[in-house]
Amino acid sequence: MQNLDNLESQSIFIFREARYAFKNLAMLWSMGKDSNVLLWLAKKAFCGHIPFPIIHIDTTYEFPQMLEFRSWAKEYYGFELIVKINQEAIERGISYKTHDPVTVTHELKTVALKQALEEYKWDGLITGIRRDEDGVRAKERYFSPRNQSMEWEYKNQPPEFWNLFLATLPNNGHVRIQPLLDWTELDIWLYIKRENIPIPSLYFSKNGKRYRSLGCWPITHPVPSHASTIDEIIEELYHTKTSERAGRAQDHAEPNAMQKLRAKGFL
Repeated sequence: MQNLDNLESQSIFIFREARYAFKNLAMLWSMGKDSNVLLWLAKKAFCGHIPFPIIHIDTTYEFPQMLEFRSWAKEYYGFELIVKINQEAIERGISYKTHDPVTVTHELKTVALKQALEEYKWDGLITGIRRDEDGVRAKERYFSPRNQSMEWEYKNQPPEFWNLFLATLPNNGHVRIQPLLDWTELDIWLYIKRENIPIPSLYFSKNGKRYRSLGCWPITHPVPSHASTIDEIIEELYHTKTSERAGRAQDHAEPNAMQKLRAKGFL
C-alpha cells in the first residue's frame, strides 16, 4: 500500500497548492470513479470540508443511475453543487440523433463549460484526468494553463521541476489542476477498495457486461465482464487487454478525436 500512500500524499499536496494559488477555485465532477476519488481526496485535504463548488456539466444524456448517484452524493458529502447545461445548443437541436459524437460532445460539454467559466469567473479548475487514460492526456501537467478561449496548447507545456507549478494565469484564461495525473486505473480501484469510496453501480457486471468508463448513454457501451465486486474488478485489471475507454464512442469517431476535443477545452 506504500504506492497508494504516496499517490494520496501527492494528490493532497496538489489540492492544497491549488487552494493557495487560486482565488476562485472549482472542481469538475462527472460522477465516475475518478471523480469520486477526487471528492474523497478533497475531504482529506481540507479536514472533511470541500471549500469550493463542485461542477457537473450535464449533457442531459446521463444514465438514470448517475443522476440518482448525484443526488445521493450531494447529501452524503454536503458540497455545493453547480449543474450546467448548454440550453442554447439543445434549443438548436444538437443531439446524438442529428449530429456526430464529436460535435455533440463539444457542444454539450466543452461549450457548456465555457459558459460556466464566463458566468462564474473561475481561475482554477480541478479535474480528474489521468495520464494512462489515453495518449493525449499523457501530455498534461499537474497545473495546465488554458487560454481565454479554453484552448490547450499541448505543444507548449510549462515545465514542472521539483514540484514547482505554474500558478500564473494566462491572459483572461484559467488553469486546470490535475491531482490524479500519476494514478492508474488499477490505482483508482485499489484506493476505492481501501477507503471504501462510494461509486455508481454501473461499474459492476450485470448480464456479463459492465462499464469501464462512463459518459453519455447513447455513446457509452459496456465491455464483456463478469466482475461484480471491487475485488473481481481489480483481478480483471491485472489480466485484461481491453482499453479503459474502449466503450467511449467519441474517442473513436474520427482520427485524433480526443486530441481535437481536448485542444478546444474538453474536460
